[in-house]
Amino acid sequence: MKTKKITLLAVLMALCVVGRLIFVYIPNVQPVSAIIIISSFFMGPAFGIILAAGSAILTNLFLGTGIWTVFQILAWAFIGIVSGLLGKAFPNMKIIVIAIFGALFGYLYGLIVSLNILVVTDYFWAYYLAGLPFDTYHAIGNVAFILLLYPFLKKLLLDYKKQNYD
Repeated sequence: MKTKKITLLAVLMALCVVGRLIFVYIPNVQPVSAIIIISSFFMGPAFGIILAAGSAILTNLFLGTGIWTVFQILAWAFIGIVSGLLGKAFPNMKIIVIAIFGALFGYLYGLIVSLNILVVTDYFWAYYLAGLPFDTYHAIGNVAFILLLYPFLKKLLLDYKKQNYD
């Protein structure tokens, strides 16, 4: 991987960390998912996986790490893979469609992260259903952050790709 790409990843991870820390007091509302969705859409699935893993590990150094960190990495990596594949298959997708996927990914993230409860107990459905309001916050936050960040990140990522075709 080239130095410029590593730098781009580092900047996006830093944006994820700062964004998650700024919004830590609003449950499940944070820009990490939106940044992963948009970045993976333009840069591909592998980029999304690296961004997902790095962002989860770095943010949890500040917020606390546990078994859920593994499930956050899995959830965000899966979202990055799907977003990257969508970007390859439909490169001219409208922002509103990406925002709708962002809402769906908010619920998918909650489902995958909720699987961590199976490590401790078998009351998955009670845990998952109790968390649905928070998944709704995540879905709404994803839509808002995608609509807000998409124009800026699209320009940044397309400029990078134009200057550094790799």
